[in-house]
Amino acid sequence: MTLQAIKWENGKLEILDQILLPAISRYIPVKGVEDGWKVINSMQVRGAPAIAIVGCLSLATEIKNEEYMDKKSLRRDVEGKLNYLVSARPTAVNMKIAADELIQLANKLSKDETVNVTEMKERFIEAIEAMLEKDIADNKAIGDFGAQEILKNVSGDNFVRILTHCNTGSLATAGYGTALGVIRSLHKKNSLEQAYCSETRPYNQGARLTAYELVYEKIPATLICDGMVAALMKSRNISAVVVGADRVAANGDTANKIGTYQIAIVAKYHNVPFYVAAPRTSIDFSIPSGDHIVIEERPERELTHINDQRVAAHGIQCWNPAFDVTPASLIKGIITEVGVYRPENLIQLKNYENS
Repeated sequence: MTLQAIKWENGKLEILDQILLPAISRYIPVKGVEDGWKVINSMQVRGAPAIAIVGCLSLATEIKNEEYMDKKSLRRDVEGKLNYLVSARPTAVNMKIAADELIQLANKLSKDETVNVTEMKERFIEAIEAMLEKDIADNKAIGDFGAQEILKNVSGDNFVRILTHCNTGSLATAGYGTALGVIRSLHKKNSLEQAYCSETRPYNQGARLTAYELVYEKIPATLICDGMVAALMKSRNISAVVVGADRVAANGDTANKIGTYQIAIVAKYHNVPFYVAAPRTSIDFSIPSGDHIVIEERPERELTHINDQRVAAHGIQCWNPAFDVTPASLIKGIITEVGVYRPENLIQLKNYENS
């Protein structure tokens, strides 16, 4: 059984506080949009799909308990609060796409004279709840497509060794995961010899969260420091690298957790195929390349302190971007819920959505 990072039942939302993992497993209530913004911004919940789901569910919690006099006031409330939630962590595109779609739905329902304010609220909440189920189904499809892609390029005994970076599992999604979902699917097929996860400094999502999930599900796995990737690829015959994405540009350039870009460069040198696993909601066709992706910068304390203990010299300047952008030229394929696409063929997905 996979971990459940998001609990939603009868209009009540709880999230597993990921700051406390792996030492403490504690669920905390999210009672409205302000709570939703805080848990996203503080990284108590993280991962682009999970950010979108928790953000939207925090709005559902709030409007479920609110009385609206008319549809206009409900529509106005929805739009303002969704735009506010997008500001919590702007690099991850899933929240922005979800917000745009829900604002369109609110506008449509507001104009529909056959729908009263109570029905509008109910249908809006139902649309948000459907996001949970869809995310899990999409992740399982990503896992299966990714496993098939990797195995068809492996010769010999079909046992593979996969490297992943950051956390892309149940803790980063509604369940199952994207890149970690590919690893899960390979493990289910009895084709995984070993998964390697990098620690992912400075926030240690790999060491704290991915390692936690791999141990929890008894998947054969090894933790490495971020600086060991080149040595690993030289000595351990890595079959593929699979990472997630916070935003993919139209040309395939991909923003993901800081450190991803250098792993892609090292993979290219060692002829290791590098894959991005992400739902179509992570692809932003409105931006032509990664040069247009806004990169969030995090507080310097994440670099200078570990467990409230200062480890860096006083007075040192810090630069702490949360993400970097991997050029499409380093990416062999982008694994989505509808198949694996070369970066130059992503336009087919835009046509797929419009068909």
